[in-house]
Amino acid sequence: MLLNPEIAALAISSRSVLVAINVLPSQDKAMKEKARADVSVLEQALESYRLDMFAFPPTEAGLQALVTPPAGAQVDRYREGGYIRRLPKDPWGNPYQYRAPGVRGAIDIFSFGADGREGGEGKDADIGNWS
Repeated sequence: MLLNPEIAALAISSRSVLVAINVLPSQDKAMKEKARADVSVLEQALESYRLDMFAFPPTEAGLQALVTPPAGAQVDRYREGGYIRRLPKDPWGNPYQYRAPGVRGAIDIFSFGADGREGGEGKDADIGNWS
């Protein structure tokens, strides 16, 4: 049985919409999980830094302090090779944020979420070591 080309196109379009509806929430969830995993790795690296240097790096040094010693750091205490090989970007291609002292804890490590701006809800919500 041959289908009218317009009916066939409509059937394909309908299936595409159904696939998109089912896949997009899974993709958003996967991206949030990736951000949470990255934040956890960064938190562990910062804890190792703190144990060696007796303090977390200052906010101004940022997460880059995990890769290269910040200005004024005791280089003899700094771990050879750093605390992380390279800094990851969040799943949306933005750098992770760092504050010490943190607003929500001793340190805050976070992604601004899908919108790349502080705050937000749903897929735009910040994802940090507090969530």
